[in-house]
Amino acid sequence: MKFKQTRLRIFVYSLLALGLALGIAFILLQNFEPDWWPFPQEEDVAETLIPSEGAVKHVRSPYLTHLTIADVGTTELPKPYSTRWRTGVGIPDKDPMWFKWPAVRPGWYLNWTTSLVAQTRFFGLWRTVRMNLPDQGLGIEFVPMVRVYKGRLSPSASDLARLARQYPGRTWLIGNEPDVRWQDNVKAEDYAVAYHNAYTAIKGADATAQVAIGGISQVTPIRLTYLERIWTTYQTNYGAAMPVDVWNMHAFVLREELHNWGVGMPPGFTTETKGVLWDVADHNKLPLVEGQIRQMRQWMAAHGQQQKPLWITEYGILMPESYGFGPQVVRDFMLGSFDLFDKLRDPALGYGADENRLVQRWVWFSTQYDPYPAGNLFNLSGQPKPLMRSFSNYLAAHSE
Repeated sequence: MKFKQTRLRIFVYSLLALGLALGIAFILLQNFEPDWWPFPQEEDVAETLIPSEGAVKHVRSPYLTHLTIADVGTTELPKPYSTRWRTGVGIPDKDPMWFKWPAVRPGWYLNWTTSLVAQTRFFGLWRTVRMNLPDQGLGIEFVPMVRVYKGRLSPSASDLARLARQYPGRTWLIGNEPDVRWQDNVKAEDYAVAYHNAYTAIKGADATAQVAIGGISQVTPIRLTYLERIWTTYQTNYGAAMPVDVWNMHAFVLREELHNWGVGMPPGFTTETKGVLWDVADHNKLPLVEGQIRQMRQWMAAHGQQQKPLWITEYGILMPESYGFGPQVVRDFMLGSFDLFDKLRDPALGYGADENRLVQRWVWFSTQYDPYPAGNLFNLSGQPKPLMRSFSNYLAAHSE
């Protein structure tokens, strides 16, 4: 009898131990939600932004040295609406301290993540998160981005609430090119739900936060249709207009054609095969960039959103030098775009709080990225290239 009772106890204790182990594993998995790599993509989705014989994968240069504030010098954050405040840069390597910044530097940056550092303690029952930010004194504001790959928030809504509470007053970008298959790759209907969840989490934790919609890759009729689907889905699902503090767009000039180079068709568009058929020679035409800005502002005005800021959170030259985009061509385009964004004003379309400007802030692509090196501001050792010096000189010449 005692032998049977012992076996029964062992069996019960084993079940309890198994249940405890499964419970701990469940909690750990629920809390294990790392940031996406800045350019998430499925293995079967090739990135075909430019006509090319083969893709190049970005790997951080082995020659980069992680610097400190002592290496680059300190400067203050820019004043709102100053030229430095308006002008930003994208950092594919995530950390700005890989680069030797000149004394006059961009006023803000993004790196396609929230730079989340998660700490899980006591088997996931106690979880802390923070942003992995550079040392104070760099003078470049970090703007976090929440990824919405296929409609899944990364970081999770609970982590977003923790971060928003810990870093109040920031602007949060919700998604990156949701209209592109090798970026966030989200159907418009799914994006509306993901945006709602992110917005609710952030605003619930920090009423002073600003929330920006994810930037579509370029503004064209078919991508405005995609944006319209997001807008109407949100209204249908939640019975109210989509709450957007900051409107956002990208301003590339790329082809829209299925099975060809460029940005292809947005997710969920199953019958369309082509949109605007820009060619390589159009890639640096500033009038086409201006046309996109005006189309975006017209859409905003038609939806009661004129008195909201508009940011361009990514644009630049992706075509290589061998296609005719040498250093002088890139420099002229970059500096010309700075002038264009600053001068564009229209009382019928612009933002009244900013002298009716059409564009409030913008981000150049990028510091250093192997697949698209024409627009690189730094070399493989993290030292400024002539393009970065032109960038810095422009900011110095347009200081207050």
